[in-house]
Amino acid sequence: MSLCLVVTVFQSVAAVEIAANPDVPMKQLTRNELQAIFTMRLRAWPNGLPVRVFVLPDNAPLHSEFVKEKLSIFPYVLRNYWDRMVFSGTGQFPIELSSVAEMRDRLADTPGSVGYLPAELIDQRVRALKVINP
Repeated sequence: MSLCLVVTVFQSVAAVEIAANPDVPMKQLTRNELQAIFTMRLRAWPNGLPVRVFVLPDNAPLHSEFVKEKLSIFPYVLRNYWDRMVFSGTGQFPIELSSVAEMRDRLADTPGSVGYLPAELIDQRVRALKVINP
């Protein structure tokens, strides 16, 4: 008699928050505004400060959670959108960072920047932006 054991491992992803540099003039965004930012269509904040978008690699669990939860699309759909914009010459890729620690540091140091972080990593150096639905 053989015994077959199947183990499923679930990787827990913390609650993801939209994080921004304190210089960003907005405290809340609609889902449409958030999608415009992360699809690289919104290039400046209302005060004229350039929008700097930071993301994690496509295969990062936090990136996947962010795209599904906050943008309501799949990560491959977002990647396809960026690819079309870049290859057609109408846009650019967001800045890809290698870790959440680097994301927090770059958000804190880059005026006009926006990205996402686990809720527990939001501190006085970065500000959480609330997403509202109109």
